[in-house]
Amino acid sequence: MKRSLMLLMAVSALASTSAFAQADLAKAKNCMACHAVGNKLVGPAYKDVAAKYAGQKGAEDKLVQKVMKGGAGVWGPVPMPANPQVSEAEARTLVKWVLSQK
Repeated sequence: MKRSLMLLMAVSALASTSAFAQADLAKAKNCMACHAVGNKLVGPAYKDVAAKYAGQKGAEDKLVQKVMKGGAGVWGPVPMPANPQVSEAEARTLVKWVLSQK
């Protein structure tokens, strides 16, 4: 029982550390200038993005391209600019994190 509790705590700590790492990546890539996890800023809240795309086939790939190339019209009139400073691997990491927000 004690070992199970310790394992659960370790897994929880790793998940928490990973979430902080993704948030740090979002800050480093300037995503947080327009987005927040829980509320709309210039762009939609990450929780709203996660809800909109929940269960949609191909959503991750679609959003990776949006992060890198930008887009317009999905969330209103303000376009999302392209982000050439974000690699495809970084975009995929960010999108997975965004889609995990609930």
